[in-house]
Amino acid sequence: MRIVVTGSIATDHLMVFPGRFSEQLIKEQLERVSLSFLADRLEVHRGGVAANISFGLGMLGLDPVLAGAAGRDFSEYDAWLRAHGVDTSVVRVSETLHTARFVCTTDQDQNQIATFYAGAMAEAPRIDLAEITERVGGASLVLVGADDPAAMLRHTETAHRLGIPVAADPSQQLARLDREQARRLVDGARWLFTNEYEAALLQERTGWGEQDLLDRVGTWITTLGPGGVALARSGEDRLHVPAVPTDKVADPTGAGDAFRAGFLAGLAWQLTDEQAAQLGCVLATTVLESVGTQEYKLLASDLLARLDTTYGHQVARTVAPHLEGVS
Repeated sequence: MRIVVTGSIATDHLMVFPGRFSEQLIKEQLERVSLSFLADRLEVHRGGVAANISFGLGMLGLDPVLAGAAGRDFSEYDAWLRAHGVDTSVVRVSETLHTARFVCTTDQDQNQIATFYAGAMAEAPRIDLAEITERVGGASLVLVGADDPAAMLRHTETAHRLGIPVAADPSQQLARLDREQARRLVDGARWLFTNEYEAALLQERTGWGEQDLLDRVGTWITTLGPGGVALARSGEDRLHVPAVPTDKVADPTGAGDAFRAGFLAGLAWQLTDEQAAQLGCVLATTVLESVGTQEYKLLASDLLARLDTTYGHQVARTVAPHLEGVS
């Protein structure tokens, strides 16, 4: 199964604020916010949703195709991704702009305030998904992740026209989309990814209620942080998959992307949706325990032990043959 992952490629600047954002906000003054948070730690890491998801898929041996726009400073990042199993041959590299920047501050309750500079992502609408799929010998699935909105719409329409199943993952870009754009991005998707907040925002943006959305997509996957994951399909009972517990949370950035990588890998291995979500939860917890979205290591023995402990022996036995190449 060849998976094409579209979306942002970025550099993450991650800071930690040793207090609570909520304690700095004055309810009566929210329309005139002027705040500065003194961070006591800074980490600079590679990131971007498409690159993060592709990295996770590459670590699991899936040979994903990364389709996004990067800047003239991409060469070192390119080498890193290729070394970790990502096909970057179709990445568009800008001649004038820098790779996008994600600047994020996390407080002691794991709440986050972030700013994203698009940079070279502005050239993403020039990427032709039809040409890409032809160059890589076809695609079994296209994930449309957060990107320039025009690129997201173009990729979605092209994938539908070519008959390629779409995993819609609008995430951070939901706030920029108007009603028609939001509807076009999710309508007809085989899989829809949101977190709990984005699920509510998506309904507000589209004007569609939960059932309206379920009638238009295949499986709606909602990540719930420490509450695990909910999977919903029209006409079926909602399925809940608990999170993999840990007492070593280092940073939440990238956990959602890692979940998506694990879930998509499960689909490629023809696992059930529940088993795919369980594998995704294992990867999400692995990322939670490290700072940075691509700084984690995967060991088959660790992944299987977590699957066994949290979800049972049968799940671990089912997944085990697919992890033989993960060291």
